[in-house]
Amino acid sequence: MPAVQGAAPAINADFMNPGMDPNSWVERFEREGREVYDHRHEIVTIVGLKPGARVADIGAGTGLFTFLFAEVVGPTGLVYAVDISPALVAHLRGRAAASGDSPVVPVLGAPDDPRLPPGSVDRVFLCDTYHHFEQPGPMLAAIHKALRPKGELVLVEFKRIPGVSSEWMLNHVRAGQEVFEAEIMSAGFRKVGEPLRLEDNYVTRFRRVSQ
Repeated sequence: MPAVQGAAPAINADFMNPGMDPNSWVERFEREGREVYDHRHEIVTIVGLKPGARVADIGAGTGLFTFLFAEVVGPTGLVYAVDISPALVAHLRGRAAASGDSPVVPVLGAPDDPRLPPGSVDRVFLCDTYHHFEQPGPMLAAIHKALRPKGELVLVEFKRIPGVSSEWMLNHVRAGQEVFEAEIMSAGFRKVGEPLRLEDNYVTRFRRVSQ
C-alpha cells in the first residue's frame, strides 16, 4: 500500500506508561454507556467465529472482546490477545491464567508488527484500535500475512465527521471511514459488508485477497 502517515506516538503514551494501572482502563472500557460495550454481544456475533476458530484481537486492551471470543472458540480454538502495552499484556496474561484452561494467548506486539505467525488466524479484530496505529502500512501488511486465505478483518472504529463529531473526536481520530477503508483495501483486502452502524461507531468487514 502507499505510505500512510499514521497516528503520532503520543496517542499511545498513556498505555506505555510503566506505572499505568490496567484497572483504571477496565473502568473506562468495560462499563455500561460505552457504545461498543453495550453492543458487545452483537459485535461478537458479527465477527462470525465458530468453535475451534483462531482469532487475533489486536489492540486487545483490557480483554473486553478477547474473553468473549474465547467463550465462542472454546478449548479447541485460539485467541491471540495482542497489545503494545506491557502493562495491558500482563493484565491479559493474569486474566487468562485466572480463567483456567483458556485458549487466550497474550502477545506483546510492536507498533509495526502484531507478531503473529503467518497464516495463523481466521479473523483479525480491531476495535477502536486502527486510529491508534502509528505505522498502519507495516501493520496491515503483517495482518494480511497472519490471516489464512479468505480470512477476514473486522474493523470497529469511531465515526469522524467534520461539523458533526465532537472536537475531541476530530482531534483524536486522524481520518474518517472512507480514508481508513481505502487504506485497508489498498493493503490487500476487499470490503464485504458493513453490518452495523451505531451512533458513534461503525463496523466493517473485509476479506483477505491474494497479493
